[in-house]
Amino acid sequence: MTGLALNCRINKKSLFDRKHYFYADLPAGYQITQQRLPIAVNGSLAYSVFVGKKRSQVINKTVRIKQIQLEQDSGKSLHDDLRSQTLIDLNRAGVGLLEVVLEPDMSCGEDAATAVRELQLILQTLGTSQANMAEGQLRVDANISVHHPGEPLGVRTEVKNLNSARFLAKAIDYEIQRQISELENGGEILNETRSFDYKLGCTVPMRDKEGKQDYRFIPEPNLPPLLLYDSASLPAGTDPQQVINIDRIRERLPELPSVTRDKLIQQYGMLPEHSLTLLNEVGLLEFFQNVIKETRAEPKKVTSWVLNTFLGFLKQQNLAVSESPVTPSALAELLNLLDRKTISSSAAKQVFAELWKSEGKTPAQIVSEKKLELMQDRETLEQLCHATMEQHPHVVMDMKKGNPRAINKLIGLVRKATLSRADPTVIKEILEKKLSA
Repeated sequence: MTGLALNCRINKKSLFDRKHYFYADLPAGYQITQQRLPIAVNGSLAYSVFVGKKRSQVINKTVRIKQIQLEQDSGKSLHDDLRSQTLIDLNRAGVGLLEVVLEPDMSCGEDAATAVRELQLILQTLGTSQANMAEGQLRVDANISVHHPGEPLGVRTEVKNLNSARFLAKAIDYEIQRQISELENGGEILNETRSFDYKLGCTVPMRDKEGKQDYRFIPEPNLPPLLLYDSASLPAGTDPQQVINIDRIRERLPELPSVTRDKLIQQYGMLPEHSLTLLNEVGLLEFFQNVIKETRAEPKKVTSWVLNTFLGFLKQQNLAVSESPVTPSALAELLNLLDRKTISSSAAKQVFAELWKSEGKTPAQIVSEKKLELMQDRETLEQLCHATMEQHPHVVMDMKKGNPRAINKLIGLVRKATLSRADPTVIKEILEKKLSA
């Protein structure tokens, strides 16, 4: 399924091999992998990078996928610098994993981090993996080399086990600058394995590869070839439950993140960067869609509230969408009150803050308790506007002279008299009518 989602050619016959090397986290002395004939090859991953001062310009890029292979996980080395010890955790050793090998098509840390985030979304959408990098469900090894344009790729270093997209970007950018500096000073780049020290923000050596290592690949004797079929090659009379049919899996592919983003842009007139944010935050798209279903407010207003106000509160409290005290129904009700001009924009933000603190209360209850309803009696508003104009004749004179700030000052004075319960648009309309009379 992952291979199909990444536009790969699926090999109907794939083979397993033994890769021999000695390291403390590999007690068997070899790793089962797919070196000769992996399960999927020649794919591609499209991703979008934001550039410009406001990061509002979108550049679409593609990285080629060399292959996807099934292999065996190793153990985990835990380095205790205080005691000068290395501990080995073998709990995950032998567990099957999927490795995606990318071609060297990316030129900076941001490209790699963005591509990995897109891959993470695809894996989560497919259900292949929860792909939580902090929990080790998705790990990245980065191979970095530098060279002059038109020249062959330089000697590469490998930075192992990066567990966040942010650290991936930092490690790559640091390593690029380190290699350039080393070469400019007359040094040479070693073919070595390094790790990223997130506290120092730099890469440090782990172990030398000692040139081109001979892994002594041999066919895995204990595992038969993995055979897959499509509808055309499926033998007659075969029980469909006993074989893997590529075409049937293709039919079951869910909507991929790129398609969902395009739909959001077309359906709601959403900016590309907003569609990316909705998908990048777990559960945020579902929250947004539930609000849209229950409110009469314009989609652009819903987008603004979800991405700015709602997401802003989540970030401040370091909460996931699933932990939010504000439900989609509550936000939809609040936006309906705002859309009907029952409350002002400033009052709506006050109500939202109360919703965050007062779980269980509805927006309507908070509006009633705090007396936040907009004044609907036009006659009373006209009287207040008249009184304010009489009390501040110098501001009225400024208005008549065409000072654009004067009208805003009068609006503010009227709203102050109503404890911010008057609609600024209605006040402006009344004031302009009185001035022209």
